[in-house]
Amino acid sequence: MAKIKIFPNNPYQENTVILYDNTGECAIIDPGMSNGAEQNMVVKFIADNNLKPVLLLNTHCHIDHVLGNKFVFDQYGLKPQFNKDELVVFEAVPAWAQQSGMRYELSPLPDHFLPETGTVLFGETTLELIFAPGHSPGHLCFYDRESNFLVGGDVLFRHSVGRTDLPGGNHQQLIKNIEEKLFTLPDSCTVYPGHGPETSIGYEKINNPFF
Repeated sequence: MAKIKIFPNNPYQENTVILYDNTGECAIIDPGMSNGAEQNMVVKFIADNNLKPVLLLNTHCHIDHVLGNKFVFDQYGLKPQFNKDELVVFEAVPAWAQQSGMRYELSPLPDHFLPETGTVLFGETTLELIFAPGHSPGHLCFYDRESNFLVGGDVLFRHSVGRTDLPGGNHQQLIKNIEEKLFTLPDSCTVYPGHGPETSIGYEKINNPFF
C-alpha cells in the first residue's frame, strides 16, 4: 500500500506530492519548491524516511507544478515524465516566470513521455494513467487502485474544478473528462488535488457546484 505526503509550496500553494511504499522507493509528483526552505523540507522528509526517489512525474507543466523539477534532477538525477501534449506548456514556462517575476531554473526535458493510458510502476506500487485534459492540453492524473487514491493535479478540487482560461484550456473538455473518467472511480476514492485540501469522488458528485 502506497503512502502519501503533501507539501504546499510556492506562492500558488501548490501541493508537491511524495508517494512511497514499504520498499522505500518513492515518486515525486509536481515538485513546486520555490526556495531553499521548501527544498529542505522535501529532502529532509525523504532522508528521515530512508526513501529512494526513482520517479519524477508531472501531472501537467504549469509553472507552479514544475518549479522544483531542476532541483529534483540535481538532487536525485531524475528527469521529469509527462504527456507530450504538455510540451507547449512546458516550453512557455521561462517566459511565464519572467512575466510573473518568479525565479525558475530550467527543467530538463523528459527522456520519454507518458502515454494517455497505461501504468507507471515503482516499488510495489502501480499508478494508472488517466488522461484528463481541459485545464491544460496533456493533463494526466495518477490513480493508485490498491490504495484507492488519485493524485489529480488541477482537474478536480474540493467544491471546484481547474481553471480553463489559460492557454490550452477548454472548460467543456474538462467537465466531460471529470464526468467520464474521474466520476467512474469509486465514490470512496480520495482525491489529492494540486491545490487545497483533499476530497473524494463521492463528495464531489454531490457537492461540487459545477455538476
